Amino acid sequence: MEDTLTSLSTWGYIAVAFFSFGGSLVVVAAAGVLSYMGEMNIFIALPIAMVSNFFGDNFLFYLGTYHKEDIKPYFKKHKRKIALSTLIMRKYGVWAIFIQKFLYGIKTLIPLSMAISKYDFKKFAFYNIFASIFFILVIGVGSYMAGEPIKELFNNFSDKPWIVPIILFSLVGGSWLLLEKMTSKKSRK
Repeated sequence: MEDTLTSLSTWGYIAVAFFSFGGSLVVVAAAGVLSYMGEMNIFIALPIAMVSNFFGDNFLFYLGTYHKEDIKPYFKKHKRKIALSTLIMRKYGVWAIFIQKFLYGIKTLIPLSMAISKYDFKKFAFYNIFASIFFILVIGVGSYMAGEPIKELFNNFSDKPWIVPIILFSLVGGSWLLLEKMTSKKSRK
C-alpha cells in the first residue's frame, strides 16, 4: 500500500496531465480525493488539469480545422453523435463549450464540430479557458469536499470488491445506452 501511495505522489501529476488532456473527469475526481487524503497537493494537481484540459480541447479544435479529411474515417460510425453535438452547439452556442466538458460520448465531438463549422478559434479558446477552469473546479473541488464519504465508500467496497466493477459497468453501460437512444433514428420518430 505504501508503494502505491508513493508511486501516486510521484506519477500522479503526470497521470492528471495526460488524462486531463483527453478530458477525463475520473482522474480529476481521483486527484481531488487523493488531495483530501494528503497524497497529492490540490493546488498543484488542479492547475495542471486545467492547463492540460484547455490544451486538449484546443488540439481537437486544431484537428477539426486543419486535418478534417484525416479524422473523417474515424467518425464514420458516429455520424449521429456528430449531428447531436452540432445541434447542441447550434442550440446552446457558447454554453456548448461548457456543457461538453461534462458529457462523455460527445466531449470530443463538440470541439471538432465547432472547428468544422468554421467557428472562430479565438472565441473558442477564450471561452474554453473559462470552461476548463469551471470543469476542473467543479469536479476537483467537489471530490475534495466529498473526500471522506468517498473514502468510506471505498473502505466498504474493500470487503466486497466485485461490487465496484458492476457499478462502473452499469454506469458506463447506462450512459452508452442513453446516448445510443438519443442518437438513434427510432427515438426521432
